[in-house]
Amino acid sequence: MAYPTHLLPTTVVGSYPQPDWLVNRATLHRHGVPRTHAHDMWRVEPALLEQAQDDGTILAIRDMERAGIDIVTDGEIRRESYSNRFALALDGIDADQPGQIRSANGRTTSVPRVVGRIRRVADVEQRDVEFLMANTGHATKITLPGPFTLTQQAQNEFYKDEEELAMDYAVAVNQELRALKAGGVDVVQLDEPWVRTAPEKAVRYGIKAINRALEGIEGPTIVHLCFGYAAVVANKPSGYSFLPQLADTVAQQISIEAAQPNLDLGVLRDLSGKRIMLGVLDLGDPAVETKERIAERIRAGLRFVAPANLIPAPDCGMKYLPRATAFGKLKALADGAAIVRRELTGS
Repeated sequence: MAYPTHLLPTTVVGSYPQPDWLVNRATLHRHGVPRTHAHDMWRVEPALLEQAQDDGTILAIRDMERAGIDIVTDGEIRRESYSNRFALALDGIDADQPGQIRSANGRTTSVPRVVGRIRRVADVEQRDVEFLMANTGHATKITLPGPFTLTQQAQNEFYKDEEELAMDYAVAVNQELRALKAGGVDVVQLDEPWVRTAPEKAVRYGIKAINRALEGIEGPTIVHLCFGYAAVVANKPSGYSFLPQLADTVAQQISIEAAQPNLDLGVLRDLSGKRIMLGVLDLGDPAVETKERIAERIRAGLRFVAPANLIPAPDCGMKYLPRATAFGKLKALADGAAIVRRELTGS
């Protein structure tokens, strides 16, 4: 199905809850957001894992369709995190003997080591796209980690500086995006949460790397940033340290979370040339919002974004929710968008 033409088309950021029979949720939470392999989170033996992931993916697609979501993903059911599936498939990476990075608050995280030139040597998510398109008649979207975020999630032991590393990541991401678009997917998205975490580096080479990754990619393209998953980050700031700069990307859409952090939506004026994928589902709240509450949040966004440029979505990190909660929130999202759509069109 072609990209929807009606006002306020709904979508998800990327992930959806993996079934409890597929993953051990306690292990998933213990890993946080793994950068290296987290094979122990899967409940299914390796010989049957792909088949089980296929079944879980169909459940995710059907839930999105039943909820009334317009642009669906595969729920990222096959992924241990949003980034490590692609990151660990590249040449030049040693994932078996990980390194470590230390955050500003002193927390250490295991990360892949870059020990040679980063190169994409095979398709990574091509089958994911093929399976998604074979199992839905809706418009489709697939996500990849962006080159800047990939750079910040690795220990560089090969390149002279991070910018050089980021640009090779950008080439690899671009090659994957071209293959995914050739496979027929409607929308592609780069997840770039680290531009907010490391804004000074992002100013120096982040936009350059993102634009290289999106070079020549036709159709709707998105850059997503956030404050971190609600399951991991409880207290979020009400403003982004790196957002207006994304106006300089070639991406057609910018995706931000706004509900949980109660974002000051005035910042959207700085992105007037972009379509905005606006997070209107608070994933830190275990309660399912009413459709009226979602409609209120959409109307708040419309104070700063034209109706033709607003795409209602959740905040990011749905995979950490109970499935029933996730479905209820998506249903409220679709129904809330329908309320405002009727107000705008009179039908």
